[in-house]
Amino acid sequence: MNSRRAWFVLFVGVVAYIVSVMQRTSLSVAALQATERFGVSAAALSTLAVAQLIVYAAMQIPAGALLDRFGPRTILAIGAGVMALGQVTLALSPTIQLAVLGRILVGAGDAATFISVLRLTGMWFSLSRMPLLTQVIGVVGSVGQILSTFPLFAILHIWGWTAAYLSAASMSLLVVVVVVAIVRAGPHEAGRIRPVAGESLENLKDAISRPGTRLGFWSHFVSAGSANMFGLLWGFPFLSIGLGYGPSVAAAMLTLTVGTAVFVGPSIGAITARYPLRRSAVVLGVVSVMGIVWGIVLAWPGVPPVGLVVLLIVVTSAGGSASLIGLDFARTFNETRSHGSATGFANVGGFTASLTMMFVIGLILDALDRAHGGTGDPTELYSLASFRIAFLVQYPIVGIGIVFLFRARRQTRLRLQQEEGIEVGPLWVALRDGWRDRRR
Repeated sequence: MNSRRAWFVLFVGVVAYIVSVMQRTSLSVAALQATERFGVSAAALSTLAVAQLIVYAAMQIPAGALLDRFGPRTILAIGAGVMALGQVTLALSPTIQLAVLGRILVGAGDAATFISVLRLTGMWFSLSRMPLLTQVIGVVGSVGQILSTFPLFAILHIWGWTAAYLSAASMSLLVVVVVVAIVRAGPHEAGRIRPVAGESLENLKDAISRPGTRLGFWSHFVSAGSANMFGLLWGFPFLSIGLGYGPSVAAAMLTLTVGTAVFVGPSIGAITARYPLRRSAVVLGVVSVMGIVWGIVLAWPGVPPVGLVVLLIVVTSAGGSASLIGLDFARTFNETRSHGSATGFANVGGFTASLTMMFVIGLILDALDRAHGGTGDPTELYSLASFRIAFLVQYPIVGIGIVFLFRARRQTRLRLQQEEGIEVGPLWVALRDGWRDRRR
């Protein structure tokens, strides 16, 4: 446990996740090129990202069950291979329909990666290290977005669409080779009997029946939706055209998501490890700040100042770090045999919110463009005025999630009290008592 070999195996898993994130976000800097290559509207363009996320979300539960049955090494290798096939399909696609198929394959392969890396980490490291390691994995994995923002962006503009996505596919093929050669089961896996198909289904049912798993789902839903919507598709056209920053500056600004994760992720991991009964308060706090900053930006008369836009990117990115708390809920409220299924189910939450936001925003942008007599030209389609209206869709979607989060939290705390005798009082009471203790 926690050995040098454990760190080496974890390094390989994290590299696999970095490449997975690169494949996931590789469309974010190509929205304008995709619009021109396929000659499609904003709604049609959003289907590339939405189809990818629908499959990602739909595959989480089966991927979790397969992970419980076959282990992370097999699932990581298969996931990387499927992503490579998807990127090759996208690279060679002459039509939007074939491109959608490529993104579907990317989503299917991506679905297996993060939860496999978390499972691999749990095999090699002690449970006390898991909250912080989960955040660190998320932080380091976000380097994949830099790979899609700069090297892939450069290849796209120098050598074109096909070369860019074939180069991305080659990185996933390399991951397959490395994972098969190096990754092995850790000490926690020794002697464990993997479930057969029927037992995997029972593990999944047991995981979903636990209110802590549902709390993880809704925590992930409310915190990751906006971060993914902005980082995977609509952030680049909003920054480059809506705000008029241009492609290069927009790409550079999107890398702020990585810088934010470096500082925010470990801090959130440390806080949740120290105060495990207050994890939902951290999620709600981050989401509240996101809602306030988004409101200021969308209500700002004229073009918002650069500093405010930077703050928007930072707080939205913090939502991605906070979403990992949802996966931590799934892990801590389930037995080891169900960790894959529970984590997969919780991971569906944020991507369900993301794909809903992405698709509805695309529909609104198209509707506003038609209402103003637009021709579908990107400068008209992605105007700041249209984005102000379209981005408002975040509020009702996140609001619904918050309602269910409170419901799941109440049920989780009730079960904690009934089964373990742990009573979690209101946050303001805990803060008051803590203040009194410090003054004594």
